[in-house]
Amino acid sequence: MIRIESCGRTDVGLRRSNNEDAFVSAPELGLLALADGMGGAASGEVASGIFADTVRELLSAAPPSDVEESRRLVLRSFLLANRRIRELAARAPEHKDMGCTGEMVVFTDDRYVVGHVGDSRVYLFRGGRLRQVTKDHSFVQEQVDQGVLTPGQARVHACRHMILRALGIDDSLDVDLISGKAYPGDLILLCSDGLSDMVVDSLIEERLASGLSLEGKAERLVLDACDAGGYDNVTIVLGLVLQVE
Repeated sequence: MIRIESCGRTDVGLRRSNNEDAFVSAPELGLLALADGMGGAASGEVASGIFADTVRELLSAAPPSDVEESRRLVLRSFLLANRRIRELAARAPEHKDMGCTGEMVVFTDDRYVVGHVGDSRVYLFRGGRLRQVTKDHSFVQEQVDQGVLTPGQARVHACRHMILRALGIDDSLDVDLISGKAYPGDLILLCSDGLSDMVVDSLIEERLASGLSLEGKAERLVLDACDAGGYDNVTIVLGLVLQVE
């Protein structure tokens, strides 16, 4: 049995006219999710909304009883959302080429399961230290892995927003599934690149270590992203593990 507290915050930022991000904060389901849409002309927000609605729908209908069932449910959520995005794009020309990133965390028993596609991120804050759980599916991350770019160069590279994997792009979808043991006091952060592109990990770690409430930490991080320029929509979901039995 695991019990969590969670909250989410989203902001259009300082340079965009619409918000294409979507999130789910559902502690009663042990569910956190986030999507960053792409496609323009409001199509990005349609795609991210489909992802958010789909993951909540499937978790509400059949809460998983163990970690293996959680992994199957996370994968099914991504694949169904991908299919729904593509079917709508095929029916409605104005939504052609829409897509989104996807992050999903499900807590079951004493564990968490992460589903990940794109360059939004999931972090784990434990024992005062921040660790990135997911790896970006992006051109610059691929260049870092190959030793062509340093992480510092990747942060400012002109192609840093070129992602290699997203929902809605193809009929097939490769989803990263990551699981781990949860402990009381663990803090899970999901964020769009509107945060990770603007705020360095050391400052994120400092904010999460502060004495602010969960909601206060989320609001402070949104402000940090806007203070740094707010070039993109910024969305944050925080989940705090309260009890593990």
